[in-house]
Amino acid sequence: MMPARQITVALTGNGSRRPGLIAYLTGGYPNEQRFRKYFLQIAAACDLVEVGIPFSDPMADGLTIQNASRVALKNGTTLKRILQWLAELVPEIGTPVVLMSYLNPLLAYGYAKLAKDALKAGVSGFIVPDLPVEEAAPLAGALSKSGLALIQLVTPLTSPQRLSLLCAKSRGFVYAVTHAGTTGGKQALPADCIDYLDKVRAQSKLPVYAGFGIKSAADVAMLAGHVDGVVVGSALIDALDEGIDPAEFLAGLRR
Repeated sequence: MMPARQITVALTGNGSRRPGLIAYLTGGYPNEQRFRKYFLQIAAACDLVEVGIPFSDPMADGLTIQNASRVALKNGTTLKRILQWLAELVPEIGTPVVLMSYLNPLLAYGYAKLAKDALKAGVSGFIVPDLPVEEAAPLAGALSKSGLALIQLVTPLTSPQRLSLLCAKSRGFVYAVTHAGTTGGKQALPADCIDYLDKVRAQSKLPVYAGFGIKSAADVAMLAGHVDGVVVGSALIDALDEGIDPAEFLAGLRR
């Protein structure tokens, strides 16, 4: 099965009516050893693991992930090293893995080499928040040759016409950002995001997963039935920093 298809199957076939769950972890945070440990624990407790490539200017991310990126970069974490770690870790799990990266590290790595090395490492796709769909053809083409997904993001500000385009271009799943702004934050999910998410789900032939600001079981319950699942990142990293077991935290979101 092609990697992009593996994502879709994993996010639609969890065998229950519970919302699907994607868990985000910054690569190399807080250090290599603990990243490896957390990765395996998280992979056993969710439907897909999203590994963030640390970057010096993570414009879509809030303070929690900004700090995690800063620590990982200080420790010498690179895209190359993360791919090397995943090549060792992914065979131990049965959960698909996608990478979330800003464009610069991917450009520097080279698209053809990236696709080859990502496939070898067991990665199934990429999320690139600062790559407009109109400029995505070179990367999308390189990834598609290896069967890898380029996952598109939509927001409440996306026009109906652009929503249709993004849903058509996305592979694996559609990432629906719940609100304008950055990841994390303490604000409640906006009530009007439900209508927007219903529109995304009606437009998409792929699973729709909502992210940004998901932090509690109440948030997941609010979105259940309107999306196929949720993405949790900042709240998970905060829980890890507080010494909370990641499997317990993730299980609690779906109770």
